[in-house]
Amino acid sequence: MKIQENFERTSSQPSLALSIGMFDGVHRGHQRIIQKLNHIAGVRNLESAILTFWPHPRKIFNPTDDLKLLNTIEEKKYLLSKDGLQNLILKEFDEKFRNLSGEEFVKQVIVDQLKVKHLIIGHDHTFGKNKSGDFSLLQRMGPELGFEVEQVEAVNYKDFHISSTQIRNALSMGDIISANEMLGYHYSISGKVIHGKKIGRTIGYPTANIEVDNLKLLPKNGAYIVDVFVKNQHHKGMLSIGTNPTVGGTEKTVEVYLLDFDEDIYEEEISVNFRDFLHEEIKFENLEELIKRLDEDRERTTKFIF
Repeated sequence: MKIQENFERTSSQPSLALSIGMFDGVHRGHQRIIQKLNHIAGVRNLESAILTFWPHPRKIFNPTDDLKLLNTIEEKKYLLSKDGLQNLILKEFDEKFRNLSGEEFVKQVIVDQLKVKHLIIGHDHTFGKNKSGDFSLLQRMGPELGFEVEQVEAVNYKDFHISSTQIRNALSMGDIISANEMLGYHYSISGKVIHGKKIGRTIGYPTANIEVDNLKLLPKNGAYIVDVFVKNQHHKGMLSIGTNPTVGGTEKTVEVYLLDFDEDIYEEEISVNFRDFLHEEIKFENLEELIKRLDEDRERTTKFIF
């Protein structure tokens, strides 16, 4: 997959079959759009591409917004590449860009800069200042400016449309099963293993503390069954998100216990896939109660079919 920043394209590059959006999560709805892009690109001798923005536009419109994302930019690149996308165009969402009207966006960006011949948008996509651009505008301008446009219907899950917001809501409630089904893959976090308070090793459950990107959405505080990938090896694990209230903790940490594992992995990069929710964060009366619950969690995790 070719990655271009701020429309660094030349006249010799192929015309595009393009979609626009944040594609946060690269969920099943996004995957349907990518499949259509790749198909159209193959049929019309174009290249498939997505135009996305960094930082998230909500951070520009409201700098105090504490929005957490389903993907870091590196995770998004990996997921889009894995789905077969040929081009990812990253555009800084700055003041000048946000003030383009819908018509200006179509003429200056879609046609003049990106040379789009086929545009695919999601069922509810709008663009341009004050959301002045929509499917109707594209249908009107397309024939005149030489591009075709189509709108992709939403992908449903249960009784609602799959969206990045619905997935964030599921994760915030600890509903890992629903989040994973909407994503079409297992939600994950990754980061470097850093030093913690090392309390776990004193009770027979040594944990690896993970330094997670501060823009990454963490699921609800609690305990989870997870896949753990470290040093190119897979392990079953139990992950805790929270403040460790039993031992008087106050700062949120992400800690994972790897079953049947006893190696020094400080400073190693570690990746964790969420598989199921074990229970809410609990403040136990003493360490004995904590150990008893950890033993129960370990038994459930051991029996879990990965």
